[in-house]
Amino acid sequence: MQNVINTEQARAWNGYEGEHWARNQDRWDAVNAGFNTPLLDAASVGGSDRVLDIGCGAGQTTRLAARRASNGHALGLDLSAPMLAQARRAAHREGQDNVSFTQGDAQVHPFDPSTYDVAISRYGVLFFADPVAGFGNIARALRPGGRAAFVCGAYPEDNEWLQAFAALGDLLPIGGFGAPGGPGMFSLADVDRTCEVLTAAGFEDVGATRVETYGTWGRDAADAAAFLLDSGPGRHLTSQVAPEVRDRARERLTEILRPDEADGALRLRSTALLVTAVRGPRTGTADL
Repeated sequence: MQNVINTEQARAWNGYEGEHWARNQDRWDAVNAGFNTPLLDAASVGGSDRVLDIGCGAGQTTRLAARRASNGHALGLDLSAPMLAQARRAAHREGQDNVSFTQGDAQVHPFDPSTYDVAISRYGVLFFADPVAGFGNIARALRPGGRAAFVCGAYPEDNEWLQAFAALGDLLPIGGFGAPGGPGMFSLADVDRTCEVLTAAGFEDVGATRVETYGTWGRDAADAAAFLLDSGPGRHLTSQVAPEVRDRARERLTEILRPDEADGALRLRSTALLVTAVRGPRTGTADL
C-alpha cells in the first residue's frame, strides 16, 4: 500500500484491530447500524450520485449507499486489507456491481479531483494525523458544491459502552481513554473545533447535530463483556495488566452490563455527532 502517512493506524488496522473487526463484522454492524439511515439521509444520496465512503471498513455503509445510488457508483476506501476483503466478499455475495473498494490513506490518497458528488463516513474520519489535510484531500475529491456527511464519536458521557469501561478505572489503565483529542475515537468531539477544521479544509455550511441510537453488543452481559474486552481498545488496556486482573475486569464488566440484558440481547446507547458540510467553490491546489 503506497501513499500512507498514518503509519501507526495502518499497522493497527492491518493487525489485530483490523482482523478483529473483519472476524466480527456482523457484530460491529449490529453495534453501529442505527447510524446508517441518519447518515445517508443527511448526505442526500441520490440515484445517480458518485459516492465516496471514507474509512469504509467491511463496507456496510458503502453497499447501502450504492443501493441508493442505483444508477451511480460507491467507492469505499480504507487502510485495512482484512476488512476490505470482507467488504468485497459481501458486495459479491449481494450481487452489487456499482460498488468498489480501494485500500489507501484518505489523508493523502490520490483521488481524481472533483469526481464525487457526496462523501460519507461512519466513524472513519477520526484518525487523521493532520485533520485539515485529510479533510482537504476529501474536499478536493468532491465536485464544487458536493455534499459531505460524517458520523463522529462524541459525548463520552452518553455512550454507555464507554461508561462501562470507565467503571474499570481501578483495574485497567483507562487514563484519557475516551477523552476528546486526536487522532482517535473522539478526535472530533469538540463541535467548534470540528467546524474550524472543515472550514479550513475548504468546506462551507458546516453543521453538526446530535444523533443517538441503541446498538446490540452481544447475546447477554457475558458475551458483550468478552466482545468489548477482546476488541482493539479493550485488548490494549487488558494487555497492560496481569491475567488475574483481566479476569476481575471481565467479571466486573459482566455485572455492570447485566441490567441491560433484554429479550436475548445486550443493547447499549451510543451518541455521536452527525457532521454535514458542502465543498466550497475553490479547494486547495486542485482548483489552481
